Amino acid sequence: MTSIDRSTRIGPLWAGLHAQPAARVPYRDAQDLAPQDRDLMSRPINLFRALANSPGALRVHHAFGEWIRWDCTLDGRLRELIILLVGYLTHSPYEYSHHIAIARSFDVDSDDVRAITEWANGSTEAFAGEPEVIAALTMTVQIVEPGTVDDEAWTRASALFSEENLTDIVVIASFYCYVVRVLGTVRIEVEPDYAIELDTHPLD
Repeated sequence: MTSIDRSTRIGPLWAGLHAQPAARVPYRDAQDLAPQDRDLMSRPINLFRALANSPGALRVHHAFGEWIRWDCTLDGRLRELIILLVGYLTHSPYEYSHHIAIARSFDVDSDDVRAITEWANGSTEAFAGEPEVIAALTMTVQIVEPGTVDDEAWTRASALFSEENLTDIVVIASFYCYVVRVLGTVRIEVEPDYAIELDTHPLD
């Protein structure tokens, strides 16, 4: 298993949740948008409200995210573990807190969230007996940094996943690498309903 020292984590993308500066763009509401774009605010989380400054970008982003969550054939629990690992490694409080909450609907419990942090810090016991999880997380680590998957990790995963699901792992990890960079650059703030997740599962 690939071992990752905490010091190799990317980030923080900002100084920390409580010291985080205000967002760099306005948070838009439905009434700020043209009538044909108001459907984009059906779930008015801060990420969407910030992306609504470019309605076309938000529409494409939302469609891609919906495909990942509902139509991708990769197991839902494994998908959420990949996303949580991206959030943890990039020290993104927004992504991490949101997907702790979202992941509960896909059979990810608090033990799984703790196992992500333990595995990322070199535990050989986290996810023991789950070779598919370890293979997918190893790919995810390498997609986060250095940005590509080495032959050893790819070969190991290829023995466990179909070509479709291998592609899905790459696409999901890469998509959420993009998301955390948007969050960090635009300085999108974590909503209070999600910030409470960080009390139980802090990033620091």
